[in-house]
Amino acid sequence: MGVKGEETRARLIAGTRNLIEAQGYFGTGLNQIVAQSGAPRGSLYFHFPEGKDQLVAAALAQAGQEVEELLRTPVGRSPEATALVDRLVEVFIARLEESDYSKGCPVATVGLEVAGSNEPLRRVCAEVYASWQLVLTERLTAQGFGPAEAETASGQALAVLEGAVLLARVRRDRRPLEDARHAVRHLLGAKKM
Repeated sequence: MGVKGEETRARLIAGTRNLIEAQGYFGTGLNQIVAQSGAPRGSLYFHFPEGKDQLVAAALAQAGQEVEELLRTPVGRSPEATALVDRLVEVFIARLEESDYSKGCPVATVGLEVAGSNEPLRRVCAEVYASWQLVLTERLTAQGFGPAEAETASGQALAVLEGAVLLARVRRDRRPLEDARHAVRHLLGAKKM
């Protein structure tokens, strides 16, 4: 694929991600994606021959990869998982506030809609969450948590954070994320449970 083809594919994914995060899976149509991306309609099926689900899966995977990379990147000199959580909370707050609370986490938005009706996309969401949890688990294990405790704590942290994104978006207020930051810092700072 040439540079132009890669750019078109990237625009389709970016447009899809933007729309599904704000409108959800069912609220986003292919015509909207084409209009948002500025790509020719034929390009959509050239790059994503399986249609909307393949395109949404690519957008979710990209969003998931960005958060995973954020979690893998050290925060200054701090190896602590709490520093990563602080940074993730700041990213979520910024996304919410910049979008006037119409966006927070595309994985959560789509996951809530399709978990019971679209097995391939449910699996993509599950894989994304598993990758985030693995990063946090590895960091907690390095901090001295036992493997089982690290896995449990990282799962709890993600549940609190994703729930807080939902509450912040619904309430149109950053407070749930600030509260979640405090709760997760306490949870993850409680070494060797």
